[in-house]
Amino acid sequence: MAISDKTLAELVDYMPQVREPHDFDEFWESTLKEARTFDLNVKAKPVKTSYVTVDILDVSFSGFAGDRINAWFTVPRNAAGLLPVVVEFIGYNGGRDLPGESLHWASAGYAHLHVDTRGQGAGWGGGGSTGDPHGSGPSAAGFMTRGITNPEDYYYRRVFTDAVRAVEAARTLPGVDPARVAVHGISQGGGIALAAAGLVPDLVAVMTDVPFLCHFERGVEICATDPFAEITRYLSVHRDEPERVFDTLSYFDAVNFARRATAPTMYSVGLMDVICPPSTVYAAYNHHGSEIKEIINYPFNNHEGGQGRQRNIQMEWLATILRNVA
Repeated sequence: MAISDKTLAELVDYMPQVREPHDFDEFWESTLKEARTFDLNVKAKPVKTSYVTVDILDVSFSGFAGDRINAWFTVPRNAAGLLPVVVEFIGYNGGRDLPGESLHWASAGYAHLHVDTRGQGAGWGGGGSTGDPHGSGPSAAGFMTRGITNPEDYYYRRVFTDAVRAVEAARTLPGVDPARVAVHGISQGGGIALAAAGLVPDLVAVMTDVPFLCHFERGVEICATDPFAEITRYLSVHRDEPERVFDTLSYFDAVNFARRATAPTMYSVGLMDVICPPSTVYAAYNHHGSEIKEIINYPFNNHEGGQGRQRNIQMEWLATILRNVA
């Protein structure tokens, strides 16, 4: 494996023109307004586990079109006072897994909401439990091309709406300080976190690792691996649809959400990443609207990025952000 994208010097200055629809804000305002006609209807019930340092609740809430979205809510046992909460979104085709499989945020003293991605959860890990009852027209295998010819029908319209509703649900959960909500995700989860950052104006922090869903046209142009290659395969059959497809994707490009984000943000990127090429990540970072932002480079890493090292950096960074806003 070797660097197959731009050099670091080129990436630092990479400010591509990324397609953005003129009615981007109106589209999302209308989408969220429609979603909020359904009562959030947060439900939480305790889960019996063998863990002695945390309590875990099985949470569900209403997402897009009122569909039920599932999540695990984990908090340190006997915590005093209201806690900041990290809302975490999941990588491509993973699920919320089993209760207790993600303990590091709660172990560090945070409340943690680990949110299923609708329709996913059968590709790795311990699975998911949230369906997607909405159909689509012809699509390539996977999730990237479901409804791709119309932004109203596109799969990630539902996913990003679920993410905003997840933040709203997190604010209502027991022991949470609603003024201190951070979002986090890796790969697809990182792209979803950027969408939430652009749609929710009062987050306290955003952490996005090796994010997917950034600069679709660049990703499809240079990336031979899935999930970007799902779009390539679709277009290789639907030869007359590139403009229509990329117009749809422009409503969901994480670069366009990053432009609108205002919360302090930390990115990470693997400079040898062949799944989420670093130029797509830097496109989002360089356009990112937050006054406080930084990116951690892993020059010799593929899509695994920083793993435990990045987690430790994030923990220290988030603690500093929270001290500064206290």
